[in-house]
Amino acid sequence: MFAGKTFRTIGLAFIGLALLAGCDLPMRESLKPQARPADLIKPATAPSAKPKPQSKTSLALSEHYVKLQAHLLAQGLLRRDGGGPDTGFRAADLARNFEAIAFHSEHGASPLISNAGTITRFHRWRGSVRVAAHFGASSDPAQRAKDQAALKTYLPRLSRVSRHAIGSAPESGANFHVLFFGADETEELRKTVQQVWPGFPQSSLNQMTNLPRDIYCLVYSNVSSAAMGAEQAIALIRTEHPDLMRLSCIHEEVAQGLGLSNDSPYARPSIFNDDEEFATLTTHDELLLKMLYDPRLKNGMTLQEARPIIATIAAELTGEVAS
Repeated sequence: MFAGKTFRTIGLAFIGLALLAGCDLPMRESLKPQARPADLIKPATAPSAKPKPQSKTSLALSEHYVKLQAHLLAQGLLRRDGGGPDTGFRAADLARNFEAIAFHSEHGASPLISNAGTITRFHRWRGSVRVAAHFGASSDPAQRAKDQAALKTYLPRLSRVSRHAIGSAPESGANFHVLFFGADETEELRKTVQQVWPGFPQSSLNQMTNLPRDIYCLVYSNVSSAAMGAEQAIALIRTEHPDLMRLSCIHEEVAQGLGLSNDSPYARPSIFNDDEEFATLTTHDELLLKMLYDPRLKNGMTLQEARPIIATIAAELTGEVAS
């Protein structure tokens, strides 16, 4: 199963970014310290290797995504407020959105061509979800720390909401791998995927290493067919993204890898909607996760079998059920 995040950019006129002019500040002078005894002087350590300069392709992607993020923010998109009075929904809306997102595949025969009409059976992780982050050489230590912190904050929230075992793990013990790689690291990405998921389909690997510009992040998983304890997922997030788009990819792809595998234009407030109104998981999306891991729904259920249960759960979660 594949799901990916795309931002709608066709026909958009990007707004140029204004640069702030900085003021020149005088350097502060300090007294020269006395020479230290020779036996106390520590040998100088070799400077760490500098990251390899970005290629023209990677630089162009970075510039494009910075402009895109600025354009979306200027329109009031990429919200992080979780929804509000302007985004109300009822039980019927929640049930409809859950059916569209959990029982349909975002991509059909070709993993990069949307085909939301493909109906699937109900699926979610039955074994624990153990998440590890992997970084290409282009990720500097400061950015790695930010990405690790974002995952560390997000995973407990997913576990709490779903009441399922979801947490961080060392690379060797993980079954959900979040890969942060850039356009200059195709071969490194290929080797990492083959290492963490032996037998990963070659056709999917070729697609992952040849993404078009408007596919910014994606996730593959075998949850719809794997036996309990054999579930696996791989999410890819481009390192050329600015911070908010990168965070948005983390939120959507990890959640989609848990079983919410589709997007719907009717889901609001939601990150499972290609209009990019929301950048991070919303209150509506938390309810979708509660529904996804409700024990009344069973792996392998058809939509027809699950629909009455979905309606009941949605009514309970929204308070529209008789006490």
